[in-house]
Amino acid sequence: MAAAPGMRWYNAVWRWHFYAGLFCMPFVLWLAATGTIYLWKPQIEAWLERPYNSLTPTGPRASAETQVRAALAAVPGATLHRYQLPQAPGEAARVIVGKDRAETRVYVDPYRLRVLRIEAESERPMRVISDLHGKFRAGNPGSYLVEIAACWTVTMLLTGLYLWWPRRVRGLGGVFYPRLGRGKRLFWRDLHAVAGIWVAVLALFLISTGLPWAKFWGSYFKEVRTATGTLDGPQDWPTGARPMLGDHAEHGGMAMPHTVAPGGALDRVVAAAYPLGIAAPVLLAPPSQGTDWTITSDAANRPQRTRITVDGTTGALTSRRDFADRHWLDRAVGYGIAAHEGALFGLANQLLGTLTALLLATLSVSGTVMWWRRRPQGLLGAPAPLSRPRYGPVLIGAILLLAAAMPLFGATLALAAIGDRLLLPRWPAAQRWLGLAPIRA
Repeated sequence: MAAAPGMRWYNAVWRWHFYAGLFCMPFVLWLAATGTIYLWKPQIEAWLERPYNSLTPTGPRASAETQVRAALAAVPGATLHRYQLPQAPGEAARVIVGKDRAETRVYVDPYRLRVLRIEAESERPMRVISDLHGKFRAGNPGSYLVEIAACWTVTMLLTGLYLWWPRRVRGLGGVFYPRLGRGKRLFWRDLHAVAGIWVAVLALFLISTGLPWAKFWGSYFKEVRTATGTLDGPQDWPTGARPMLGDHAEHGGMAMPHTVAPGGALDRVVAAAYPLGIAAPVLLAPPSQGTDWTITSDAANRPQRTRITVDGTTGALTSRRDFADRHWLDRAVGYGIAAHEGALFGLANQLLGTLTALLLATLSVSGTVMWWRRRPQGLLGAPAPLSRPRYGPVLIGAILLLAAAMPLFGATLALAAIGDRLLLPRWPAAQRWLGLAPIRA
């Protein structure tokens, strides 16, 4: 007896949900763990850097240029990239220097001119966490893999919402809260479904705000903006691997061979920067040519950022561009990234992000438990296929829309379809293990 059309659709969606979930769950757990750690970056960095923020002033503070010279002496052959403007008397100077296509952060006691610590920018603890989160510390290939997992997580969430949608249910149990005391099988099913519905919107937001960082999608977005004439200067966020500079270096992320400008230019720029009231941390970068120094806010809350240039010979402000002056697309991405990193609305943002990560982890663990408990011995345990439903124009249009919005999803979906049609029919053992052999009446 043939399955009803509605049942065929439900079964097909369930199979897509199963395969997407099985692929995505390890990535979701990884991203939830590393993302949660990164959400608390301000508190973690404040604790890690406490020895360099509580120095005892002894006598007058050395000039900024003298501090930079001490840092350059500690890394022979290096050149100045950025100087971080101190915000309190007890802060050590942070001087970022470059050598051999890599950056080093040097902590200098501004009173005794002692070098307190030398640290590779790429090995700073929160930079490592960020790299693990976005690229598995594997460069652009890792970024591609994370992006593919993110795209298929969208599919997992959307198909999960379809499966969750209440059908002939009484009450809210199993829909908005798990039903307890009715057996382990129902408990894990409810836990999975309820965690999924509560986290779906937040997770889709996190994925969409994380895509601009991805190597492929970020480059794709930039090309679209170029073609549509909406690109407005260098992006304020990195895409893919960055072998030379940090996340928010000047000149759009390109390394420039700076040296300390003669004649007290840095000290004049420092004197000009303090009255401007720019959100910390404030980075001062020498000119690659000409006399204009760049002053940028590297605030985690991106709507507070600004970019200013100051003439190093006179200390006069020559240009200023605040967040509000950027293109609306840049502002939209900036707000999204700030929320993604837990910086847009303070502690509440961090707590909401942490709750989202916990719900995603619950979703993954409960799904894994359900699969493990139900799977037949020696088989993958995918839902058995019924006769194929017909693909109507609405579904085809939705798939094409998702493929256009997330090209790597479209590419991997095409590969999966090709494998399903051309390769698996020639491999009966794999078909049986994957649960692709149809059930015959």
